[in-house]
Amino acid sequence: MTSPVLLGFLTTMTLIAAIGAQNAFVLRQGIRGEYVIPVIVLCTVSDLILIAAGIAGVGALITAHPDAVMIAKFGGAAFLLGYAALAAKRAFRPSTLNPSEKAPARLTEVLITCAALTWLNPHVYIDTVVLLGSLANEQRDQRWLFGTGAVAASAVWFVSLGLGARRLAGLFATPLTWRILDGVIAVTMAALGVWMVVS
Repeated sequence: MTSPVLLGFLTTMTLIAAIGAQNAFVLRQGIRGEYVIPVIVLCTVSDLILIAAGIAGVGALITAHPDAVMIAKFGGAAFLLGYAALAAKRAFRPSTLNPSEKAPARLTEVLITCAALTWLNPHVYIDTVVLLGSLANEQRDQRWLFGTGAVAASAVWFVSLGLGARRLAGLFATPLTWRILDGVIAVTMAALGVWMVVS
């Protein structure tokens, strides 16, 4: 019989590893070396709250009120499309990774953007609150063990992505690689935003 902790860990790793708005942002911050730890903490704590809410039964409440989901859906799509536009602008005007040439973004701005990419994305709720919440509740008395594994996977993923990205800093010392990264981010965000509207 599979351990609920391991099941929660593996399930969350499978869901979280997909390329998305939040992961792209964490990767970019990791490469730039700007406020990586606060971003990792914010993402992990957000997942902890959302997974716990799903296990506590909020997922059933959300699916019972489709109007709230629709508002979040279109609000999230608008935000993703706006962020895609900013990434596209950066792709057309790339810069190298040289902190002395450009002042870093303010911590408040970085955390607000990270929080918006997390909390305004309806797919985050579907993955964490609804899907992981449902899977956890199938474990009955061991649902919180499943949740522990899920949160552990989130922490491992964001720490690995954020801190591991620093090894790529040398590669991103040229404008071309930043142009490619921002181009991929722009396309990803735009695709997610459009898919969110039409789905």
